[in-house]
Amino acid sequence: MIPSIFIAGAIGYLLGALPFGCLVARAKGVNIFEQGSKSPGATNVRRVLGAGPGNIVFALDVLKGVVATALPRLYVAWANVEGSEAAMIDATPLCVAGVVGALLGHSFSCFTKFRGGKGVATGAGGFFVLMPGATAIAAVVWVGTFYGTRYVSLASMLATLSLPLSALLLGTPLPLVLLAWLIATFVVYRHRGNCRRLINGTENRFGKKKPDDSQT
Repeated sequence: MIPSIFIAGAIGYLLGALPFGCLVARAKGVNIFEQGSKSPGATNVRRVLGAGPGNIVFALDVLKGVVATALPRLYVAWANVEGSEAAMIDATPLCVAGVVGALLGHSFSCFTKFRGGKGVATGAGGFFVLMPGATAIAAVVWVGTFYGTRYVSLASMLATLSLPLSALLLGTPLPLVLLAWLIATFVVYRHRGNCRRLINGTENRFGKKKPDDSQT
């Protein structure tokens, strides 16, 4: 079981490390690490290059999380059909390893000198596979916060923090609730610069460019 967990985590990391933000920006002749917040996340790509490229990066980043988390479950299901011994493996720990690997890969990509985004979109994709109901609630929190404040960073943090609470209320198994808390802590930590600016009243609202802004 342990080797399978490491394999799932490694595959998740490589998928998460795919630098779609960097690649999409490069296709437009832009080095995203030198523009805006210097982040390859979807928000910075959208700020620098517009809605089209930004939405593409967002969708691809979500897809990374979905694939990294769903692959182990699909593998175990295939093994069950084939009558393989792998069918006896519990897919949940492998899925957890996949989403954690994807988040680490997105945030610290080996393809971009371990630079990356904050993991919100990739994490959302992974948790949609693990706990779709709680993730849907988190998405509502994100939309409500964003359109109420125009702060992407605040919306991302509140949505992430709502995930374990929603999961707990929906009766999600405790290990997954604890995982959601750990990921929420990680995401908030990645937004620590945004937290300082929110407290100081200097955070940039979406729609206005600011060189030192650091969003998703």
